[in-house]
Amino acid sequence: MGNNEIVFVTGNANKLKEVQSILIQDVDSNNKTIHLINEALDLEELQDTDLNAIALAKGKQAVAVLGKGKPVFVEDTALRFDEFNGLPGAYIKWFLKSMGLDKIVKMLEPFENKNAEAVTTICFADSRGEYHFFQGITKGKIVPSRGPTTFGWDSIFEPFDSNGLTYAEMTKDAKNAISHRGKAFAQFKEYLYQNDF
Repeated sequence: MGNNEIVFVTGNANKLKEVQSILIQDVDSNNKTIHLINEALDLEELQDTDLNAIALAKGKQAVAVLGKGKPVFVEDTALRFDEFNGLPGAYIKWFLKSMGLDKIVKMLEPFENKNAEAVTTICFADSRGEYHFFQGITKGKIVPSRGPTTFGWDSIFEPFDSNGLTYAEMTKDAKNAISHRGKAFAQFKEYLYQNDF
């Protein structure tokens, strides 16, 4: 692998675009650039509520497939409802697939508490085989779908600090500035620019 190349394992084109815009925005003062390589590996997902454990299991699978010594990272996202003690959590993509946005919103209808938190957990395996974790959390609430429905559950999550907009209604830059993914990748980016990987 060439200088400063990192493999991002995802088959989600929207996620890849968002991560590219966050991670490769600029060059740091040392003129260090990050080259993102994408691999769409089919990784098994550990069924657990521990987000680090889920990300680590995926990270270890990615290393096993790509070979040791290649810097590689995986990212896992969860949507945790306060009323349901953190569920659906990492299972949100399966809820979305089988129920759709409207039924997910309806699950919370009988309850006053619509608060939720969006969480991104990154597991990065460096070239030495060490694993590092970065996590971003954005608190908000579940609302009836507003805005484009092209990216997961963005249209039903309204962050508390979004001036009343759902993720789907926000510009990409505004979303990245406050989102769970933006926060996790800001930590990851800082780590990458300050360390050899």
